[in-house]
Amino acid sequence: MDFDPNMSETSRIVRGVAGIWLFAAAFSAYRARRRTVALTAAIAGSGLLFNAWTKFCGCNAALGIDNSGE
Repeated sequence: MDFDPNMSETSRIVRGVAGIWLFAAAFSAYRARRRTVALTAAIAGSGLLFNAWTKFCGCNAALGIDNSGE
């Protein structure tokens, strides 16, 4: 799979912050013994952090959206 950048810098920042927040929520849920919530938040957070790191969003690619400005 080709990971050509298709996200703007603003989108990357928002996804990065949301990913970190979801990891914090996952940690909090894990400590409260809410394992399903913790797992769901951790998976969602890691997906958002992957998007921010690679500058690639699979949903944008599937819909033909390119906000990268390149």
